[in-house]
Amino acid sequence: MRSSIITDAPHSVPFAVTLGDPAGIGPEIVAKSWVMREAWGLPPFFAIGDPASLRAVWSGPVAVIETPTQAAAAFPHALPCLKVADAGEVVPGVPSTDGARTAFQALEVAVGLARAGSAAGLVTAPVGKEQLYGVGFTHPGQTEFVAERCGVSPQNAVMMLAGPSLKVVPVTIHIPLAEVPAALTVDLIRARALTTVKGLQRNFGIARPRLVVAGLNPHAGEGGALGREEIEVIRPAVESLREEDMDIVGPLAADTLFHARARQTYDAALCMYHDQALIPIKTLNFDEGVNITLGLPIVRTSPDHGTAFGIAGTDSANPGAMVAALKMAAEAARSRLAYAG
Repeated sequence: MRSSIITDAPHSVPFAVTLGDPAGIGPEIVAKSWVMREAWGLPPFFAIGDPASLRAVWSGPVAVIETPTQAAAAFPHALPCLKVADAGEVVPGVPSTDGARTAFQALEVAVGLARAGSAAGLVTAPVGKEQLYGVGFTHPGQTEFVAERCGVSPQNAVMMLAGPSLKVVPVTIHIPLAEVPAALTVDLIRARALTTVKGLQRNFGIARPRLVVAGLNPHAGEGGALGREEIEVIRPAVESLREEDMDIVGPLAADTLFHARARQTYDAALCMYHDQALIPIKTLNFDEGVNITLGLPIVRTSPDHGTAFGIAGTDSANPGAMVAALKMAAEAARSRLAYAG
């Protein structure tokens, strides 16, 4: 729904938005989001990275700032950008070591600003992990990096993918499919579920969240005929949570969880592995899907897509997911205030 610019974020502090890999579509979708700020009622925000990556794909106004406090005054007239490093020669679609290093530094600075309260929350544009690994990045993804910097254990930082019609949480994330059965434990499923419930309450204002849990195997194991993970791991975790008065059901066959009628019966679905969660959310809400990290002391969201190096610089990137990530960050910040109050 379109509305006027949101100004009731905590203390009207702007949101920090990393530009991601300078050669990816991050700079373009951040710039396009600023252009659409009034039409979509976006909160004030400032970019973090190298302004050269914006100028490589956009001819609009950029205001280079030195501190986040300068962002609010600049935001109505130009896209504020806090420069943290020199990305070198930025060529859209051609990632580089300098660009990866800039993306890494931007993420580090942005987390620090959000933790210090200088930013109302953090929105991260996509990064190229292969390039990041070459400059010393050692985490599976940005989610794990942000969690570590916030002092939160990996089990208690939950990656939720949220769109207008579906919210999903992968219990295991960036590991090979062959390793998923051994990685699933009662404690891990419980930790993900507990963080999800608390996150839905804090970030979305849902007083009593309803969770559904997918089985790992076809037909949820079919009574053990197609696998015993449901019997030995998933069901015991679900039953223990039900005994603690959580509104949770499962394990259920994943192939019947995501049609329209089924989605009306729960607020979020816990899925056992990466693609079990991401295929339905990207099918239903590809241009509006948001990655929101639950369990953190700060608000953190991200578009649910990658760097798209193949279309970078062609002015064809859809900013819908970045717009959705900014709106969700603002909504989560307001919801947290209400929850704490």
